[in-house]
Amino acid sequence: MNEEKDRKLSAKEQRRLSVFEETCEKLSQQGYKRNDLTISIVKANLFVILFAIPVVAIGVLLFAWKNPISQLTPTPQGSLLFVVLFIVLIVAHELIHGLTWSLYAEHHFKDIQFGFMKEYLTPYCTCTTPLLKSHYIMGALMPCLVLGILPTAIGILLGSHFLFWTGIVMILSAGGDIMIVMKLLAYKSQSGTKEILIYDHPTQAGSVIFEK
Repeated sequence: MNEEKDRKLSAKEQRRLSVFEETCEKLSQQGYKRNDLTISIVKANLFVILFAIPVVAIGVLLFAWKNPISQLTPTPQGSLLFVVLFIVLIVAHELIHGLTWSLYAEHHFKDIQFGFMKEYLTPYCTCTTPLLKSHYIMGALMPCLVLGILPTAIGILLGSHFLFWTGIVMILSAGGDIMIVMKLLAYKSQSGTKEILIYDHPTQAGSVIFEK
């Protein structure tokens, strides 16, 4: 049994699923074929654990190339500050998803919804209308760039362990997004067409591809 598919949906999720199914039917009538690229949250978490090894290793090597390795040691004050800041950054992560997707969504920010999967202690942001592939990927990766890669790079340049470790943790927090994008990039069009729409799945992690 797939627990993620069979979990009890909130009223908000049920409404979103209903809209999703109606949109899927309209796209089907327009000649689009559907292919689900959803991912298991359990597998996504496992991916993050494995992903952490090369990310931390490469990051530390780059930091040590530019700065004394001793500067990487966190301070008690910095660690406490990060714990508080982490909650803010997780909220910002989802908000950046929404703001980026809203630039391209049909009704802009009205098509963006936020929620929390309490079963997996996972916050989420979803776009309730289909997007072009490039726009979807841009929104999926933007939090990793803004909150992860940029702080890590600045931390290396300035020799700041706080910015460095904050960026590394936020890169890892985007592991699920990276996994979703990897599945999208690996997807081979069955019809050879470039006319592809990406629809964020309303109740599961991942997306649905429509092509014709």
